[in-house]
Amino acid sequence: MENEKDKKVTEFYERLKTELDNSNTWPAEYLFKFIVPSVADNVTTVEKAFDNLGAVIKTTQSKTGKFTSVSVDVTMKSADQIISKYKEVSTIEGIVSL
Repeated sequence: MENEKDKKVTEFYERLKTELDNSNTWPAEYLFKFIVPSVADNVTTVEKAFDNLGAVIKTTQSKTGKFTSVSVDVTMKSADQIISKYKEVSTIEGIVSL
């Protein structure tokens, strides 16, 4: 069952790479959007993933304070760099990539 999940994830990233390459000229501005539970250092972990890239990061907490929306506007060099960032932050428990 786990292999099926891994296969779907791999196929998703392959499709994303194709879409990004077809719709962008590199380097390109890219807007990452995430929702993370407002616990521990989740927001800080997302912010650290984009350190030294010149990213503009905006955060908005939900009305209940349980979740935080994180928008990251940054110039990326390639589709592979974008996918690498998605994979890097995917280790944060409860993160949702939009």
